[in-house]
Amino acid sequence: MSFLRRLAVAVSGSKHNRDTLVIRPIIVTLALAALSLALVTSQTLALAPPDGFRHAAQLWGLNIGAAADYTYLTEDERYRQTLAREFDLLIPENEMKFDSIHPLPGVYDFEAADALVAFAETHNMRVRGHVLVWGRQLPVWVFMRQWTRRQAEDILRSHIQTVVGRYRGRVYAWDVINEAVDDNGSLRDSIWLQTIGPDYIDLAFRWAHEADPDAVLIYNDLGGEHLNPKADAVYELAKGMVERGVPVHGVGLEMHTGLEWAPKPADLKAVINRLAELGLEVHITEMDVRTGHVDWPLSIKQAEQAAIYRSVLSVCRDAPACKSLSLWGVSDAQSWVYYTFGGSYPEESPLVFDPDYRPKPAYFAMMDALAQGLPPQEARHGIFSPLMLKEWRQE
Repeated sequence: MSFLRRLAVAVSGSKHNRDTLVIRPIIVTLALAALSLALVTSQTLALAPPDGFRHAAQLWGLNIGAAADYTYLTEDERYRQTLAREFDLLIPENEMKFDSIHPLPGVYDFEAADALVAFAETHNMRVRGHVLVWGRQLPVWVFMRQWTRRQAEDILRSHIQTVVGRYRGRVYAWDVINEAVDDNGSLRDSIWLQTIGPDYIDLAFRWAHEADPDAVLIYNDLGGEHLNPKADAVYELAKGMVERGVPVHGVGLEMHTGLEWAPKPADLKAVINRLAELGLEVHITEMDVRTGHVDWPLSIKQAEQAAIYRSVLSVCRDAPACKSLSLWGVSDAQSWVYYTFGGSYPEESPLVFDPDYRPKPAYFAMMDALAQGLPPQEARHGIFSPLMLKEWRQE
């Protein structure tokens, strides 16, 4: 058990003795003060630089991204400002998924996706398209009849080449296949597996490459950031594609994690390194850190969350094959976690900006990770002190 978790138990009490445990206020105060000190170092940034995450990450050759939503982009000025200031990689959260962009046979709706791509271009951001092939969020018409293999291939090829072709030269990378591997390591059941067979994966990459030979093509999945059967299966899938000459260029590790199941840094490093040995890039594609499943004081939750964000970014920063880290949303106000798993802010707060777009401790922990090892002239924005964090919390 980590120091932060032991402290959380000490403050809130274990489930067995919570009613009888007594902690003197002064001990709690001192413990939290020590915790704040542990989060920062003398080289930590005092404030986000004018260009936020994006400037600091670019010093390491990394892209920092966020999933973006068309409705929030068009209706919320603070959302637009934060997205443009902090991130240099934009990922459409839902607007390029099959059901949104191809709602009827032969009918495509590019309005929302076009707006997101245009916003990215205006603000000098890259775009990673998400997602071409997935077993979920498909339109009803896909399931309305029994397709032959040839018919299913025609549907999928037309969809991929129409979407990729429209954004050729504008979308630099694509999540071609999403979540095709089950937790036990077998291929996850989907209409594409049922109608085409396992080689739908290879075919999708080949069709995407034909539509845009310069695009970076990614296999994306969740749960493979640990050393486990899922990670082994994703590795074997990627290895097989490389050996067959399939144009796959990278693997995306989604990193939907939480306070009690975040990957160990050594495990994440090992996962990245063995994918790199195949000649593949690695991208942290959908990171958030859930907090609502534990009954800890808010300060402890935020501190542990900050440590996880910092740890994952530090591993990515130090791995030449790791090219980007993206958050699945801009602020806690828009996170998918609430409508998927329930909960409410602040008990559940998975991202690094709060609903008012104020940076949380996790933001500063990530900025600190990006400041480490830089020459003084690059880490020139001053010292981020525990006192500043205290003042921010009290605003």
